[in-house]
Amino acid sequence: MALSCKSWFSNEAGKHLLLLLWLSINVLLFWKTFTLYYRGAQYYYLHRMLGLGLCISRASASVLNLNCSLVLLPMCRTLLAFLRGSQKIMNRKARRLLDKSKTFHITCGFTICLFSGVHVAAHMVNALNFSLHYSEEFPALNVARYRDEDPRKILFTTLPGITGFFMVLVLFLMCTSSSYSLRYSNYDIFWYTHNLFIVFYILLLLHVTGGMMKYQTNLNEHIPGCINPNKTIIDDFPVSEYLPESEVEPELEPGLQTNFRRICTAAPTFEPNLQMTWLWVSGPLCLYCAERLYRYIRSNKPVTIVTVNSHPSDVIEIRMVKDNFRARPGQYIVLHCPSVSVFESHPFTLTTSPAENRRTFGIHLRVLGDWTERFRELLLSETNMDAEILPILQQRNYPKLYIDGPFGSPSEEVFNYEVSLCVAGGIGVTPFASVLNTLLIDWKQYKLRRLYLIWVCKEIQSFLWFADLLCILHNKLWQENRPDYLNVQLYLSQTDGLQNLNGEKYQMLNSRLIIGKPRLKLLFGEIAKCNRQKCVGVFCCGPSKLSKELHKLSNKTSSHGTKFEYNKESFS
Repeated sequence: MALSCKSWFSNEAGKHLLLLLWLSINVLLFWKTFTLYYRGAQYYYLHRMLGLGLCISRASASVLNLNCSLVLLPMCRTLLAFLRGSQKIMNRKARRLLDKSKTFHITCGFTICLFSGVHVAAHMVNALNFSLHYSEEFPALNVARYRDEDPRKILFTTLPGITGFFMVLVLFLMCTSSSYSLRYSNYDIFWYTHNLFIVFYILLLLHVTGGMMKYQTNLNEHIPGCINPNKTIIDDFPVSEYLPESEVEPELEPGLQTNFRRICTAAPTFEPNLQMTWLWVSGPLCLYCAERLYRYIRSNKPVTIVTVNSHPSDVIEIRMVKDNFRARPGQYIVLHCPSVSVFESHPFTLTTSPAENRRTFGIHLRVLGDWTERFRELLLSETNMDAEILPILQQRNYPKLYIDGPFGSPSEEVFNYEVSLCVAGGIGVTPFASVLNTLLIDWKQYKLRRLYLIWVCKEIQSFLWFADLLCILHNKLWQENRPDYLNVQLYLSQTDGLQNLNGEKYQMLNSRLIIGKPRLKLLFGEIAKCNRQKCVGVFCCGPSKLSKELHKLSNKTSSHGTKFEYNKESFS
């Protein structure tokens, strides 16, 4: 299969256009700020003292201001969930762009780290130039206290220097702890260091109050480089760049080219720059703080845990109830258990959403890491730890549990296609379990008319997490004469021989159990052949390798004119 322009445009064009717009704004902002400090008359004397270090430091600061404001917007989860749910004002393409919010957040974060390095390097040069080019003529312009002062004193004894050092330290911790390997091996470190962003923004707002960079305020009384009546000639400066020709007085010197000078009426005066950082970050920061306050108020009442079930392969199912809680299939919540950790919270996809005839909602979580292990210990007694599937009675003393959410995810779009392909790896089946539970209530009210579910697991016992749900939905569709609505394929990727799910009720699943890994290229061809000229929604929640292969295949074309739109499950 070759690259399809239609599929590529549908999957990639929106995010690339958004990236191009963002990049253009960054480049334009950098260039305009650089030009202002390089050619601006008000910065003439400061530029003479600091050189290109001034231009680069201020230009990089403008890029940092922009990205420090934008990086907060993708973290406004409630706002994004509202926009995703407002289907009347946002089409599917616009909603799919919201799925890139996490990628955009990472891009802005990387840009902040990169230009912070540029900004720091430029200011190190500025500190050196402040020391070497100490001006006796304009003492108000100096940051150094005397000529040849140690630049390290300038950097570490001033408010901008001290706050800048700690901001770089915070950024380093946040950046290094954000790597995939560290997040996977120790999520706690990532969570705690990433919340240092609060410290970062406090330091940022303090950083800009130092007033180190100053501009000339009396350009009308003192043109840069002119002759001060009370002092000697300051400089030969082409004031024609700043004055109309009618106001420039030529002074001829024998044997030399014409120099332009003007007699000034006053010495230059300087004031600290107006701080623009407040204007950049105040709006997004207030929006984010308002949302966090709303989320705190919304989640301050604990949920009521109805049942806790222990499933094979270290998976725990929790059923809960909370007043006025509403959620759409495919959404996720953030769990907070103070008995496990006072500050730490974790996101989990809803596997069962509330409905008109069902107030309960539930999640399935896999025990991986210290937080989930401690959480399991609090939920299950020692006598129940080895039970395969054992409901625990409600009178059990459960720990207090708070939830934040629900929040939007790409899996909400499954119902907005006529044909959807859902591919899951292991516990990644959870967002699609919510879809199956919703279809079990009433599949006729949705646009969806055919659902392909591909589920890959390493152990045969893992299929028992939702085996009953799959069988019940399959039987319901057969009774309603729609056997082609749900196409289930189960893949057992690691096994020494043939295995089956025990029990006659799982006969349907055993007939769809395949040893090995899915041949996705052939699968896409079969789906395209059966759904000619249609748009198929492709959804993935699983390992990165599986996701990349699906993304690549979604951009390919087929001879049947079928378009595949790729959607990657990712918590923002």
